[in-house]
Amino acid sequence: MQGLIELAAANLISPIILFFALGVAASLARSDLTIPEAVAKGLSLYLLLAIGFKGGASVADHGVDQILILSLVAGVLLSFLLPFIAFGMLRALTGLSTIDAAAVAAHYGSISIVTFVAASSVLTSTGIAYDGYMVAVAAAMEAPAILSALWLAARAGGAGRDTSATMGSGLLREILLNGSIVLLVGAFLIGMATGQDGLEEIEAFIVAPFKGVLCLFLLDMGLVAGRGLRSSRGLITANLLAFGVLMPLTGAAFGLVAGMMLGLSIGSIALMMVLSASASYIAVPAAMRVALPEANPAIYLTLALGITFPFNLTLGIPLYMAVAQFFTGG
Repeated sequence: MQGLIELAAANLISPIILFFALGVAASLARSDLTIPEAVAKGLSLYLLLAIGFKGGASVADHGVDQILILSLVAGVLLSFLLPFIAFGMLRALTGLSTIDAAAVAAHYGSISIVTFVAASSVLTSTGIAYDGYMVAVAAAMEAPAILSALWLAARAGGAGRDTSATMGSGLLREILLNGSIVLLVGAFLIGMATGQDGLEEIEAFIVAPFKGVLCLFLLDMGLVAGRGLRSSRGLITANLLAFGVLMPLTGAAFGLVAGMMLGLSIGSIALMMVLSASASYIAVPAAMRVALPEANPAIYLTLALGITFPFNLTLGIPLYMAVAQFFTGG
């Protein structure tokens, strides 16, 4: 317990957390501080490129083996199954409609790549190693949850919903060609093809500036989260707030079991927990606008970005790291 408290305290006073907190505080205080949209987009592209390339180079050094394949399969299964758990919790705890509950559930089966990047940074700073192929697991976990949510919406929302037509109208393109996924997977493949030699060529660009760029990006995320919290007053009930904390803890427990069954390292188990605990606020909202346009974005975006993301960033990451260390004897 003492180790967990120390880890959480160290995480709370880290620059990346404090810059996020600054953004939230500035937004809630109605400051005119803003990050231009084009700059924020550029920061996110940089982070995706850097984490993808480094992960690919690590896999090139490690090699493709059975544990990598099994980890990918586990990630896909977790992403597909977690929305069913989230949907059940929402229906038990809240008064959300079936469509809103399905849309929210999709976010909690998919992943937040920024939470993954932040957790990777914390692991690196604490000297805990993790496997580079976890980047590929993150990419594999983006889409299956969307399919689960569509099935839930079709089953619970009425027989009149034509999910095949929805898929044909652009959802599949949203899933497979989402810019975040294309860049992450593309950078991963390039890093895998060029290996450590390629990493050495651009190390000055993707290694040294990484944490500084992450701080600036999380400042923007804090501003966005603060605006969401301001605009959603009255929508987020106490039970929804409880779900925004309980669901990531539930997902992390499933990630812990999967990681231990696979025999992953401490760092990789922690990242599997982070991926299972996080909620998408980039890829899935774009897909939900196409697939479930009648769902309320103020609910699913505020839950994912305004509640679960800050929880994971401040308390969740150190908790998952400590639990991973405890159960592996690290």
